[in-house]
Amino acid sequence: MIQHPLQYVVNNKSLLTSIAQKYGTPFYLYSGDRIKNNLQHLSGALNDHFQKNQIYYAVKANSNPHLIGFMKSIYPNLGCDCSSPGELFVANKTGISSARCIYTGNYESQDDLKAALDSGCHINLDDIQSFHRLAKIQVPEEISFRVNPGFGSGRFKEITTGGEKAKFGIPKEKITEAYQLALSHGVKTFGLHCFTGSGILDKNYFTQLIRAVLEISTMVESECRIQFKYISIGGGYGIPYKEDDPTLDIDRVFNNIASEFYSVYSREQCPIFCVEPGKYLVGDAGILIAQVTGVKKSYKTFVGLDAGMETLMRPVLYGAYHRIYKVGQSQEDKLIVDITGRICENTDRLAVDRPFPEVDEGDLVAVMDAGAYGYSMAHQFNTRPRPAEVLLDDKNARLIRKREIVEDLFKGCDV
Repeated sequence: MIQHPLQYVVNNKSLLTSIAQKYGTPFYLYSGDRIKNNLQHLSGALNDHFQKNQIYYAVKANSNPHLIGFMKSIYPNLGCDCSSPGELFVANKTGISSARCIYTGNYESQDDLKAALDSGCHINLDDIQSFHRLAKIQVPEEISFRVNPGFGSGRFKEITTGGEKAKFGIPKEKITEAYQLALSHGVKTFGLHCFTGSGILDKNYFTQLIRAVLEISTMVESECRIQFKYISIGGGYGIPYKEDDPTLDIDRVFNNIASEFYSVYSREQCPIFCVEPGKYLVGDAGILIAQVTGVKKSYKTFVGLDAGMETLMRPVLYGAYHRIYKVGQSQEDKLIVDITGRICENTDRLAVDRPFPEVDEGDLVAVMDAGAYGYSMAHQFNTRPRPAEVLLDDKNARLIRKREIVEDLFKGCDV
């Protein structure tokens, strides 16, 4: 069994206790070393196999500007994949220009589209009707469309974004119509986008995906007499959440994709190959640290924390599994427990029937792999303020987001 890359942090009880005493619990803790390792691994694999490539970090995974700025300091060519005007704002706040941002919305309002247009970013449209709405404001010189190839994959059905049940993308049978429409309005430059699901650990799936994308790209180029400037296959590169999950061989993934890509396009005259990783870069770099607030011996044994579904939504939303450890040296799992928070919903469970060591009130626990879709999905149900965020960089812990206080939740009511 491979040890979690941040196990050494969880075992450092004195470090986590000191951070908890300084900033309170719960808090999200991010490892700068792990983010750096993930980014260098991904960019190295891309650069080894593609002469022209672009990484767009998926801001939706974690929008803390300190983390995005940290990644940019490691990889200056980093761009951002944005799905809202707010995500464009935070990308620009970190010094990433709109020219290095791609905006992929869905069912966008006029305000959304105008914000994307005004920013000067690459615009990737999810629907033919989106182009009609955009054209009422302004027709850009460049456009991309998101194609739904008719299939998809994901760790859970809720995060599968391709196929007949997905709300995303233009069906492949209609994609040529979208480009013909853009051409008729005077658009000069084009991209193609496809993202079919998240959390994928099967390296062969991405080979299947790029084959489908290339079949579509060559069809569109032939029928519309255009040449794509860039092709994006989105994100979806999974991380192991469970002890026995495989680790995705990202170098093999891009080697296989490149083999297919360069069988269609020459290395000299080919589109820029783009990816939009989020979870792969920050997922396993984040830990949620919470304190035990109570242990109840009922029909089941419940371990209550000061963090629940309002702090980490993934277990409730998807039935997602996160490893949870007692902070300090590993201890024997003597109990079978449900780990819950303080929210007035019976679904408020971070774990169900989980083997766990004995704990007392005041003990710290660590919820692993919480760097992606942790804080970014946190909410304020039951009027619970959101937690603090801390970056651990070279053994130095610094606050990168203050803990909310109750008064923060009602500032918008002062009207």
